[in-house]
Amino acid sequence: MKFDYDLLVIGSGPGGQRAAIQAAKLGRRVAVIDRRETLGGVCTNTGTIPSKTLREAVVFLTGMSQRGIYGQSYQVKDDITSEDVFARIQHVVQREIDVVRSQLGRNKVQVLPGHGRFVDPHALCVESASGEERRVSASRIVIATGTRPARPSTVAFDGRTVLDSDDILSLDWLPNSLVVVGAGVIGIEYASMFAALGTRVTVVEQRQRLLEFCDFQVIEALQYHLRDLGVIFRFDETVTAVDKHRHGAVTHLASGKLIPADAVLYSAGRQGATDKLDLARAGLEADKRGRIAVSDRFRTAVRHIYAVGDVIGFPSLAATSMEQGRLAACDAFGIAAHAMDRTLPIGIYTIPEISFVGRTEEQLTEAAVPYEIGVSRYRELARGQILGDTSGILKLLVSPVDRTVLGVHAFGTGATELVHIGQLVMAMGGTIDVLIDTVFNYPTLAESYKVAALDAANRLSAIERMAA
Repeated sequence: MKFDYDLLVIGSGPGGQRAAIQAAKLGRRVAVIDRRETLGGVCTNTGTIPSKTLREAVVFLTGMSQRGIYGQSYQVKDDITSEDVFARIQHVVQREIDVVRSQLGRNKVQVLPGHGRFVDPHALCVESASGEERRVSASRIVIATGTRPARPSTVAFDGRTVLDSDDILSLDWLPNSLVVVGAGVIGIEYASMFAALGTRVTVVEQRQRLLEFCDFQVIEALQYHLRDLGVIFRFDETVTAVDKHRHGAVTHLASGKLIPADAVLYSAGRQGATDKLDLARAGLEADKRGRIAVSDRFRTAVRHIYAVGDVIGFPSLAATSMEQGRLAACDAFGIAAHAMDRTLPIGIYTIPEISFVGRTEEQLTEAAVPYEIGVSRYRELARGQILGDTSGILKLLVSPVDRTVLGVHAFGTGATELVHIGQLVMAMGGTIDVLIDTVFNYPTLAESYKVAALDAANRLSAIERMAA
């Protein structure tokens, strides 16, 4: 059977883009279908790139990173407007879109704009914005459609007063007060950004603590900083209704509390963007969250169809999506490739940042794995003093048996960059002695690894002396 392409990719986000380029590098005929006029998927248009750009704009304009030096009242601009905050997003997003388009073009990947839906397991119908339809086929297909914000049917979203995480990036005003429903990664990132801008933020969360998968000490530090910015937390609470009014909305909690605010941000998770793909025609189905099940090689139930990225669920990170796309393309065309390492870094772009790799203290304790702790505090580093960050920490969890690193947890400036040193040590099975023997540039935040490793080594030595 003759096909139009060797590989069709549905979606041009990180996973789809990498799958397409990898296949093109192997000399295959590749096309990418994307419903947006702008390439890059959710990551570039409404997710990772714009939200992290918003964070940088907020940190700069508010002078948050410099207040340790110049005082708590310091900020770069006194009267910060929505235009100040969001203008940077448009610039960065457009540049990223251009980068994606250039990379696909250089690799001779054809872009098919329009909405794609399956006709049969090897063919899709692509409907353009003008309504024109085109049938295309391929010997192999990768689904990389990503996700969209989950919208409870009981909530009347209007894009201005009651918002989801896409809506908040297109605001033309800055609310004086904001209720954030859901303290997951996205919710708490936006809560910290708006709190830094001076917005009175109330976070409502059904669970009893923030980000339960993170290190407890790190979350305590984050919570302290957010409370210092005026954030109010309502844990163990459920929202029953949101009443819109002329000048805002009132959020009703099951406990009877009422929270008035200018706007409400719902952060109720993500839904796989698969409902319009006609998966059944390809012999596939999605779960109730719109996610597609795959094997460890990212194959779906249909051998020649793969799925990568957020649409397959955890860990739903841009970084992992890229690698999944590359590995799926390699598998599709019989190219041997190493499986993705299980030691994956997690970055949470709150203000300040959180990042970690490996297991937490709670996880190690539950698994009855002994460990020792090594801590470095930014206030004890020259670089921390220079930056004005005196609250940051780096914590190593170390095996007392063989001195290997079991987990790395960072909080503060540059945490999402700093974590990769520990990730590499863990991936190589390295010990804290590697960090102790390494000469780091001075003054740097990377030096915190040597300090934390020495701290852990001293604790282990104390145990050995007592045992002797």
